[in-house]
Amino acid sequence: MQKRKLDIAVISDVHLGTYGCHARELLNYLKSIEPSTLILNGDFIDIWQFRKRYFPKDHLKVIQRILKMSSKGTKVYYITGNHDDALRRYSDFSSGNIHLRDKLVLQLQDKKYWIFHGDVFDLFIQYSPFLARLGGKGYDWLIRINRFINRLRERMGKPHMSFAKRVKYSVKEAVKFISNFEETAIRLAAEQEYDYVLCGHIHRPGMKSVDVDGHKVTYLNSGDWVESLTALEYNWGKWTLYEYDETDYSFVNPKLQVKEEAVPGDDIELSDPASPQAIVNAILNKSESMTQE
Repeated sequence: MQKRKLDIAVISDVHLGTYGCHARELLNYLKSIEPSTLILNGDFIDIWQFRKRYFPKDHLKVIQRILKMSSKGTKVYYITGNHDDALRRYSDFSSGNIHLRDKLVLQLQDKKYWIFHGDVFDLFIQYSPFLARLGGKGYDWLIRINRFINRLRERMGKPHMSFAKRVKYSVKEAVKFISNFEETAIRLAAEQEYDYVLCGHIHRPGMKSVDVDGHKVTYLNSGDWVESLTALEYNWGKWTLYEYDETDYSFVNPKLQVKEEAVPGDDIELSDPASPQAIVNAILNKSESMTQE
């Protein structure tokens, strides 16, 4: 499969280390693109829900893939979110092509971009962190039950369905929260004279432009890799919303697939049992050694 060259790719809410993460699908996507800049916009590793007994190979391969991309010249920005907020103690760290930030401001074609995860707008997280973490555990269980139900539906020849997505799109308070989130992001971006604001957090991909007192603000949300399986892509001066489709990665003849050469990142290792800190240390150590090489 020929890789698509992109100027920028943005993914968010991957939630590595949880049952809901679609790591295999994300790995397929990452192998299919060659971006100059890759932005991981928060909740990449889910430290809140992390379990020492659960970190499958596909999850590790996603980290290896990103290290490979950085070794080949892709600039990687890891922006912290609420589920990986423990990494904020390392904010502004850079090693080689990997940069850890709480937010990012870019200038593209005379347009000013404000990029951050979005949990700063979530008052529930700001004032009730314990309840927010408890809700995160409930969400993870919902995803696990959802996967079991989908396996049964698959055997009956029925399409998959997302309980979490149905709840968010149909429950009045959930819809209200999403609407308020988007409006708040747009309003604050306009006040600070940003032309674009890029967020994640709410697991709902979106693109829309709003005029705020004569100032046009474009709101972009990259969605997630738990429910939506989406990403934002920037190429030739235009933003598009990518949505994963399994058929794009179905190869008719496996013999035609090109075997990739081993590059730095293949040999990343984690302590046993793995922990969020061990993963972070492994990434930083490998990034530093790659820079020295």
